[in-house]
Amino acid sequence: MGFADYSIAEIAEDYKLTIEAVFKLCDQLGIAYQDAETKLALEDAKAVIMASEAQNSKTPKD
Repeated sequence: MGFADYSIAEIAEDYKLTIEAVFKLCDQLGIAYQDAETKLALEDAKAVIMASEAQNSKTPKD
């Protein structure tokens, strides 16, 4: 499995999420991590980003 060289903290920053929200998505998706600096596999990073985008599309906008 290739690594995206993309940490949980970077995903949170780039997609305007809290680190805790990214941890929760990782837990829901069964993705193992140690801390916010954990580098995710490419497939895992994509899954977290897609799950985040899916949640955002379900949230009503003001």
